[in-house]
Amino acid sequence: MSNPAPPPDSFAFCADLVRSHDFPRYAATLFAPAAERRALLAIYAFNVEIVRVRDQVSQPLPGEIRLQWWTDMLSGHVHGSAEGSPVAAELLRAIRDFDLPVEPLSLLAEEHQFDLYNDPMPTMAALEDYLAATSSALFALAAQVLGPPSEAAEHVARHAGLAQGIVQVIANLPRDAAHRQLFVPQQVLEKHDCSMEDVFAGKETPNLHAVLEQLAGEARQHMTAASSLLAQLAPPLRPAFLPLRQAQADLERLSRPGRNPFGLQPTSRLRTLWTLWRASRSREFTK
Repeated sequence: MSNPAPPPDSFAFCADLVRSHDFPRYAATLFAPAAERRALLAIYAFNVEIVRVRDQVSQPLPGEIRLQWWTDMLSGHVHGSAEGSPVAAELLRAIRDFDLPVEPLSLLAEEHQFDLYNDPMPTMAALEDYLAATSSALFALAAQVLGPPSEAAEHVARHAGLAQGIVQVIANLPRDAAHRQLFVPQQVLEKHDCSMEDVFAGKETPNLHAVLEQLAGEARQHMTAASSLLAQLAPPLRPAFLPLRQAQADLERLSRPGRNPFGLQPTSRLRTLWTLWRASRSREFTK
């Protein structure tokens, strides 16, 4: 009789998961101290698990059940052992070691229920609420790992998350349109007389370019606000916001004149590492 396979190294599992599915956040953790890096990877691995639910189910109900498992786990009501999930085990460890609040993690899982349906994002305010509970929450939790919670850090996190999230909406347009799902607010499409069906059909129109220019402008405003507030934070907290620099580089690339909004343009991992290394050594992140 063969011996049972040893349990996976939960830390290595989380690191591999984030490196494979969210390389910019993985790369940002390389600039954090070892203990804090482990907690950051646990948070980001949890986010990867939540975001991937959409791609792992063909109907909303199984997705709802998967997300509910995570909210149950976080509230202490687990169906099945949390230790059976390397990500859950690491996340519980991070919560314990760094006294992290559970509510934002539960809200993040709940907010991603939206991903399971093809309902349109109605307004810019609705998109901002969604991004505040997802992207901004990740920045805020990362900051709490690196230092004591503060209103200043929460303020930077909100703007950083909105900026990064809007950039992802622009970048993910080809994939979302192929699934007949749009995170671009209906309100913005209607303002520029842009047809949702044209977007689903992959039609590049002046109207769509106007929509994306408006979104890019919103992202730039939040980036400017986050960057100006970053100087108010203690230097040990600032590496939590390194992924914002990758979002800034992505926005510049996505805003180039003549770019096809339906063309996939992934960034190389080497370029991401270079972008974050340069940012980590800049005055903004060290002084």
